[in-house]
Amino acid sequence: MGSDEVTTIDDLKKEISRFVTERDWDRFHRPKDVAMALSIEAGELMELYLWDRSPDREDLMDELGDVLFFLVDMSIRENMDLSEAFRRKMEKNDEKYPSSLVRGRDDKYTAYMGGR
Repeated sequence: MGSDEVTTIDDLKKEISRFVTERDWDRFHRPKDVAMALSIEAGELMELYLWDRSPDREDLMDELGDVLFFLVDMSIRENMDLSEAFRRKMEKNDEKYPSSLVRGRDDKYTAYMGGR
């Protein structure tokens, strides 16, 4: 695998599928299990920043890799196109958080958007 500039999501899906298949994990890891693992790994990522610590770069890379693994694995198991899911969500985010209203703000957007 190469850098972000050359590695595609499809490349990641193939690598994860190979890894999971070689270990015969498909029969054990249902989408619910993968979703739970994704949440746990995201928690471990957050833990690196607990008490305003600056995480060790190696630890940060490991946790980002774990989160990405389970995110992509979930997309495989649920037959989802991650690029399409991302584009669709960004369109919704553009509508929900118009830059003209939220730029430079860190408060809850509903506080000044009429509960939208």
